[in-house]
Amino acid sequence: MARTILITGCSDEGLGAALATAFHQNGDRVIATARNPAKMSILKSQGIETVTLDVLSEESFKTAVEEVSRLTNNTLDMLINNAGVGYSTPLLEADMVQAEAIFKVNVFAPLRAVQAFMPLLRNSTKGAYVVNNTSIASVTPVPFQGAYGGSKAAIALMTDCLRLELQPFNIRVIELKTGNVNSKFFSNTNGFVGTTAKLSPESIYQPAAEPIEHFMGGSGFKSMPSDVWAQNVVKDLSASNPPSQIWRGAETTKVWMSTWLPHGTMDGFLKQMTGLSDLEKKLKDDGAKKTK
Repeated sequence: MARTILITGCSDEGLGAALATAFHQNGDRVIATARNPAKMSILKSQGIETVTLDVLSEESFKTAVEEVSRLTNNTLDMLINNAGVGYSTPLLEADMVQAEAIFKVNVFAPLRAVQAFMPLLRNSTKGAYVVNNTSIASVTPVPFQGAYGGSKAAIALMTDCLRLELQPFNIRVIELKTGNVNSKFFSNTNGFVGTTAKLSPESIYQPAAEPIEHFMGGSGFKSMPSDVWAQNVVKDLSASNPPSQIWRGAETTKVWMSTWLPHGTMDGFLKQMTGLSDLEKKLKDDGAKKTK
């Protein structure tokens, strides 16, 4: 039986767009949303319905809810909170305005979406779902992704709370822990509020700038094709009793297994991956030279 599914953050070639296409191909009715409707042209060409929604605007939510209510006769079977942004920087150099903005998009916007669309979800006759797309960064202390990972850890915990709070109303809440997936995520969000994934010239991390900036820019990640990821997620969410956590994307198995290990077990791997090991070596070598 076809479901009516609303997905946030559906700009073309992003993860939301991949999900919209996969659900559409599955026979579901999809309402794709994004702040800029011009960036959903590919989805429109596939026959997918689109609605403008700026997840940072209360007025935009009000307008979107009214439009979706009109389109669906006041009902919704699944809300997928996918819209999100990243921010690559050492925490010591984080711009506080940007750090706060990350939490507004990745934490408070999904909560606002749940509040806004709850009346429609409660009208579902097929069993309503709320799905929050978090990240494996929510359980892994990835250097230079602290603001992003912190926001994802926050929404992960809030998702668990919502899962319990909405059980009496027969609304399922599922956390989608996404691993590395090919998309425009880094190119779209490294310039979040006008910056790039570069260390400042005065950064104390400059001795290892090359490997650190290589990591901060999203290079070197083993990733899963977005269409494969989306098809897997659709299959998971189409099961009769999907789990409360869904792990999909590259590196998810490794990260899931790491959650069973003693705290700090992954530190060496994370430092090697992000350039911190190079920095430690350079600082040690420089210190040795100064003592000679």
